[in-house]
Amino acid sequence: MEEEEFNNLKSQAYILADNIISPLGFSSSENFEQLKKMQTGVKRIIDPNLSVEPLFAGIVDTLKLDIEFQKLNTQNEFTRLEKMVILSVTDCLNQNQHIDIQSPKTLIILSTTKGNIDLLESDDSSKFDKKRVYLWETANVIGRYFNNPNQPIVISNACISGVLAIVLGKRLLEENQYDTIIVSGADVLSHFVVSGFQSFKAISSEIAKPYDTKRDGISLGEGCGTIVLSNSIQKVINKQEQLIVKGGASSNDANHISGPSRTGEGMILAINKTLTESNMLPTEVDYISGHGTATLYNDDMESLAISDSKLDKVPMNSLKSYFGHTLGAAGLIESIIGLHSMRENTLIGTYNYSELGVTMPINIIKKTQPAKVNNFLKTAAGFGGCNAAVFFQKVQNN
Repeated sequence: MEEEEFNNLKSQAYILADNIISPLGFSSSENFEQLKKMQTGVKRIIDPNLSVEPLFAGIVDTLKLDIEFQKLNTQNEFTRLEKMVILSVTDCLNQNQHIDIQSPKTLIILSTTKGNIDLLESDDSSKFDKKRVYLWETANVIGRYFNNPNQPIVISNACISGVLAIVLGKRLLEENQYDTIIVSGADVLSHFVVSGFQSFKAISSEIAKPYDTKRDGISLGEGCGTIVLSNSIQKVINKQEQLIVKGGASSNDANHISGPSRTGEGMILAINKTLTESNMLPTEVDYISGHGTATLYNDDMESLAISDSKLDKVPMNSLKSYFGHTLGAAGLIESIIGLHSMRENTLIGTYNYSELGVTMPINIIKKTQPAKVNNFLKTAAGFGGCNAAVFFQKVQNN
């Protein structure tokens, strides 16, 4: 059987619901409305618990988080990260009554790089079993809250975790072991996380400037993103317009423990495999949601990969200057914004971008604009040389 025929026989991975919790809002629609206005959630933060120096970061409002969580009327104690995931998943369940989180055919995948790492620095650590710092226990706590019968899967592969979790969810659906997969990604900021990036001298002195000639590093962020996938079209609310995960791939260029490949070869491989699996030509791609950390080498590497993949004319943005780099949540949050770009046929401009400053010419979206968006490619890269890509498509039924 030809590869194209085989791909066409696979079960589709339909999007049933999605949610974003970030400094810009506690729902996907709230966040997308703010992005359409080109409003950023990254602010100047003065907090000695995070950094001895002021920094620009996207911080979720703790008071609002606690107020929203109290509405769930649970008596158990949960960490900030767990609260974000539980609220995010709950919002998805409320959007689509076909999602049965207690079914043995439903699986939870948690994407995170550091989990409850803040417990190591907080007075709250006395409230919780020390096991809560382990990623697997964090996932178990969330699974038990929802009475999900399956052992959750944790994906923690640096900053590609969110994209990789979506790709894994799609592949598990194709095996028909599950009919619904809840993919949720979250990370919180702590002194440990901030100091790690400061040691690399990778944090910007202002709001990040992705792909810009004056970029000088990242802005960090925290948040949560959840996407619910299913291989059953019966669970899709809007049968006339379905959004699906069409393909995805990952690679590792093994270039350096933290630095990206100077040639972009790992990302090139991930992109090409994703487009092949999706049966798409580069000329058919409508939009690219880039990784765009605003560090010198990452943005350069990405420009090389996009150009080599013959995607240099495709409209492309980075959302890191809106949310900050949300680590294990980034791939999910940024994919969800892309889903809403397809729904509303709107391309979001790259906040704080002015002049292209990368090695190869790429088509950075400067201002938010209407456009026909029937599909998009999401890219991601991370420490250790890891790279990933995932492709989403809008399917119209007449």
